[in-house]
Amino acid sequence: MSVRKSEAERLIEQAYQAWEAEEWLRAAEAFEEVLAHFPDEKDSAVWWYDAALAHKFLRDWQKAYDLGREAAARSPRGEGDPAYWNLGIAATVRRDWATARDAWAGFGIELPDGEGEISGRFGPACVRLDTDGKREVVWIERLCPTRGRVVNVPVTGGRRYGEIVLHDGQPNGERIVDGTTYPVFDELLLFEASELPTLEVTVAAGEPADLEALVELFTEHGYGAEPASSVRMLCACCSEGSHEQQRSVEAGAQQLSLAAPPQEARRLLERWAAQAVIGRSWSGLEPVG
Repeated sequence: MSVRKSEAERLIEQAYQAWEAEEWLRAAEAFEEVLAHFPDEKDSAVWWYDAALAHKFLRDWQKAYDLGREAAARSPRGEGDPAYWNLGIAATVRRDWATARDAWAGFGIELPDGEGEISGRFGPACVRLDTDGKREVVWIERLCPTRGRVVNVPVTGGRRYGEIVLHDGQPNGERIVDGTTYPVFDELLLFEASELPTLEVTVAAGEPADLEALVELFTEHGYGAEPASSVRMLCACCSEGSHEQQRSVEAGAQQLSLAAPPQEARRLLERWAAQAVIGRSWSGLEPVG
C-alpha cells in the first residue's frame, strides 16, 4: 500500500517528535517509511541525512552507511555538507576506504594522495575516551578526519597508549596549551587496539628536567611515559568546556604510567638512571591489570 503525501507529512512530524525525545530508532523508522515512497522529494536529502544520523547515534553503522550514501548522493559536493562527514565516519568504521576518501573529498577536505587506508598528518587534538562509563581525555595525533592515535598512557583500565580511536566530528570542549586551542572530540569506538602493555613504576627525579628526560627517552623509542603529576581530574562540566593546560612536570618521587614491553621498560629505566650520578632512581615496576 502506498503512502499518501498527507500520511508522509504526519510520519515526518512524528519522526521529529521522536527526534526531540532522542528516540532515535522510532525517528529513523518513520523517516525510512517515508523515504521508501518519496526518495527524491524536495526535502528528501534532509530526511536521508537525519535517518542516517539517527542510526549513527544508535551505533548501527551498516544502516548509517547505507542511508548515508543516499544522503550524500543528494547533497552538493565541496561545500561542507554534513552528509559527507557522517558517511565518511560510517565508511571508515566499515573500512571502506574508497567510499571514505570520496566522502571526505565531497565534504571539501584535501587528503594525502593514494588509495586504501588513510594515514595522514591532521595535527594534534584530544579525544574523550568512554569505556563502560569511565571517561578520560587523552591527546591524539589525527590520522584522518575521524581517526587518531593515542599518544598519552591512559589511566582508564583496558585502554592503551598507541591504540587508534574513531571520534565524532563535532568538538565537545577544548584544551588551550601555550595559547593554542585544540578541540576535544568524543570517542565513537576503539578502531584498533594496541599491543603495548601498561606498566606502573615509582621514580625519583631530582629536577623536572630529569623527569622530562625520562619521558623523552620512552617517546624516542616509540613508547609512552605519563607522570602522575601531569594528570588532572576535572568534573564533567569543566571537561566539556574550555580548559587551559600547562606543559609541566614536577620533580620528586612519583608514580609513572609506562607503555612498553616490560624488558624494554626496565632497560630504558636503567639507562635513564645511569645517565646521572645522583637524583635519578626507580623501583617497583609492575604491570597494570
